[in-house]
Amino acid sequence: MADRLARLRRRADLALAERVGAVRVLWRRSMQLRVVLSTVAMSTVVVLVLGLVLQTQIADRLLQGKQQAALVQADISRLNLERDLARVDPDRDGTQTTLDDALDRLTSSGSGSDRDAGAFEAVLVAGTEAIGTPGAAGDPEAIDPSSGPADVVPPQLRDPVLKGFLATKYVTVAQAGRPDVPALVVGQPVRTAGRNLQLYLIFPLSAEQRTLALIQSTLALAGLALLGLLAAISSIVTRQVVRPVRQAADVAERFADGHLDERMPVYGDDEVARLAESYNEMAASIQQQIHQLEEFGGLQRRFTSDVSHELRTPLTTVRMAAEVLHAQAEDMDLVARRSAQLLVDELDRFESLLADLLEISRLDAGMAELALEQVDVRDVVRRSAETVRHLVDETATPLLLDLTEPAVAEVDPRRVERILRNLLANAIDHGESRPVEVRVAADEHAVAVVVRDHGVGLKPGEAGLVFNRFWRADPSRQRRSGGTGLGLAISLEDARLQGGWLQAWGETDHGAVFRLTLPRVHGALLRTSPLPLIPVSAAPAEAEPGIHEAAGTTGTALPPPETGEFPVAVPDDRDDRDDRDDPGEDPR
Repeated sequence: MADRLARLRRRADLALAERVGAVRVLWRRSMQLRVVLSTVAMSTVVVLVLGLVLQTQIADRLLQGKQQAALVQADISRLNLERDLARVDPDRDGTQTTLDDALDRLTSSGSGSDRDAGAFEAVLVAGTEAIGTPGAAGDPEAIDPSSGPADVVPPQLRDPVLKGFLATKYVTVAQAGRPDVPALVVGQPVRTAGRNLQLYLIFPLSAEQRTLALIQSTLALAGLALLGLLAAISSIVTRQVVRPVRQAADVAERFADGHLDERMPVYGDDEVARLAESYNEMAASIQQQIHQLEEFGGLQRRFTSDVSHELRTPLTTVRMAAEVLHAQAEDMDLVARRSAQLLVDELDRFESLLADLLEISRLDAGMAELALEQVDVRDVVRRSAETVRHLVDETATPLLLDLTEPAVAEVDPRRVERILRNLLANAIDHGESRPVEVRVAADEHAVAVVVRDHGVGLKPGEAGLVFNRFWRADPSRQRRSGGTGLGLAISLEDARLQGGWLQAWGETDHGAVFRLTLPRVHGALLRTSPLPLIPVSAAPAEAEPGIHEAAGTTGTALPPPETGEFPVAVPDDRDDRDDRDDPGEDPR
């Protein structure tokens, strides 16, 4: 039973949280709702304050009018009693009978003009003690005589009356079987032939109470109606402002999606119309500039493609001549032999440059195609390592491969191999013959390859520039790989084309790290990488030059320490937002 109640409570909390979340989303997204609710809230406060002020003023006026009319009625009643009792001595003629007769004449002789204060009850009291207490003589049976509902008269009102003053007081009169009724009691002395009597007139305020209740209900209904009208008016007014803004947002979204002919409708000459005209002028200017840039880009791509194709023919002719010269190099002197070798090397570099230019032009034109296959990325890494073996042997660089984890993914193996070949060549070229580490890892969603060198590294800010075309960290540095300056730029485009990331990190004299992350299923969205980008271990022990495949050769897969800060990695700007959850990167 307790588990069932706990489940029901969790469901209720979940439903409440969903409702609250939906309300918050609606509050954030709807300016019209915020304006209407804010207007209603502020109007409610104003209406409540005005209602309280009006109610207080009306109640004060009613009580003032009632009190003035009661005082007039009390004065008239006092004069009538003094005229009737001018020759009567209550102590001699019988106090109780005298009081009853006088009270009967008072209540039955009033005229219409005497009843402006409304219905009332009269009380006549003789004596100087509190009503209902023994008389001054001390005789328990001698109680001050009175006529009328004397128990309603409060003791605080009798003291000033006994001293000869007129006094008023508001009291609550209890009625049998009915709610208590507020009343106004007016007391004053009445002169007779003997001693003075005390006259108290009790005016019920039930009519004023009903009037005030009617006024309260009327004010409440009027306030509710006013709030409804204000909500409707604010909704209509806000809609007139919000509707053009929503239309502008829709037009802007369609314009951003590539519909460059979208424009805002213009109505009238007000501020919204001027906004629409300004937006349309801006859209037309942007459309024109985009068309110009597209034309310029198309011309540039065609120029690059045409030049590359046109250079193929003379390049082939020059290569044939260079190969003839190179074949006869043994019969030449040292200078001619060296020139023939340089000619062949530069022709190879020139041919690579033309191939890279053609590839860049195809990527820029969006003509690149993928040949997806289910492959083990470790095999691609091995093939890429074999293609740079000549650089490994030439520079005596240890190339350490950690390929212990299976990493099957749906990728284009040709493009992945080209990416890894460029990364390995770049690491060997800048590694200062120190070990270059390669690690492959995979999780449920992604495959990652990390290439780390321990060479000159990168200066602050250069990690975001290494993928720029023809960019070099140190132009005076001698390159062994004969790169064209387009390898990393092409690699970045190859990674993006497959929905992956290519990111870089580096520190001066601490080497650099390049990480390639690809989804295991083409088209899946990447959120994290199986390997961290920023390393936490020192360089590995010295190893023999050559390609070595062994487990645990790299420290880039180690988890980051719980404390301490790392240098900030500069990932690919387009995918930075999706890689912020990588446990190996500084979340800043």
